[in-house]
Amino acid sequence: MFHNNDWGMHMMWIFWLPIFILAIVFILALLRNNKFFDKQNKNMERESPLDILKRRYANGEISTEEFEERRNKLKSL
Repeated sequence: MFHNNDWGMHMMWIFWLPIFILAIVFILALLRNNKFFDKQNKNMERESPLDILKRRYANGEISTEEFEERRNKLKSL
C-alpha cells in the first residue's frame, strides 16, 4: 500500500525552525530598543517629589500658596 516516509516532516522543521528563531530574535530586539518605554521608565525613576511639585505648579494644577506650603514641607523632611 502506501509507504509513509517522514522525510517531508523533517524538511518542514528544517525550513521553519530558523525562520521562527529569527522572528523571536527580531521581536526581542525591537522590545529592547524601544525608546518610548525606556524614556517613560527613566522619567518615572528620576522624578523627585520636588520635581513633581514644580511640574504641577508649572501646569497650573496648584496655586502659589499650595506650592510654597508643600515645598516647605518637603524641605523639612
